[in-house]
Amino acid sequence: MIEPGVGSLLPEVPVWGTAILLFAGVTGAFVTTAFGAGGGVLLLGVLPVFLPVAAVIPVHGVLQAGSNGLRTGLLIRYIRWPLLLAFTGGGLIGTVIGASLFVRLPEAWLELTLGTFILWTCWGPRPRLRRRSLSIHGVGGAVTGALTLFVGATGPFVAALLSALRLERHAHMATFSACMLLQHALKIAAFGLMGFAFAPWLPFIAAMFGAAFVGTWLGRLALGRMGDARFHRILAVLLTLLALRLLVSGMLGVTAAATVTG
Repeated sequence: MIEPGVGSLLPEVPVWGTAILLFAGVTGAFVTTAFGAGGGVLLLGVLPVFLPVAAVIPVHGVLQAGSNGLRTGLLIRYIRWPLLLAFTGGGLIGTVIGASLFVRLPEAWLELTLGTFILWTCWGPRPRLRRRSLSIHGVGGAVTGALTLFVGATGPFVAALLSALRLERHAHMATFSACMLLQHALKIAAFGLMGFAFAPWLPFIAAMFGAAFVGTWLGRLALGRMGDARFHRILAVLLTLLALRLLVSGMLGVTAAATVTG
């Protein structure tokens, strides 16, 4: 069992480290709410510096469920419910498959695949998804539902899938947040069934929820002040940077594996 200790927020983390984590919580929630993607990956990059490796993805799932829950509540009237239901159905199937295959997969190849898909979605020929979007989003839910147990942050994949529909910015953000809320809820349930103890992390999670509330509120203000065209331009740039990060990380991983086996 992985526990942070007893008596304070994170006893083994210095005060400055706790401040960095809370700032990352505010910043991540702001970035995702205002620009459509990136906050979850940002937080996933900071957590391993201070948390045990085995706790990062389960705790990250709870934190992201909280952030996406806040955004969903603020933007609930904009949700495209058919898309959400299709994504949820696929997500249930994917989570069951992912949990049954919970072994160490070649993460480098997953990163290369995700990075390539995101770049293609942002800059490749624009697919005509409107007629078949429900089936495509169901498949997307299944794929990300399985992958999120291993790589943690699949938000850029889901954001890229939704960006192909060119939804109005509030509809995009609301539907994306609801999809991610349900995906992280399924992930939390899967890790709970596999024996991860969430209770010792509750003080830290509660503090990060407060940080996420501040970031979400600020991001909601920023979202209301930009037009749809600007929103999608910024989203495309963020997704491209995230995709490049995945590609670089994946190539380094493949190279390292080849060196070891060679």
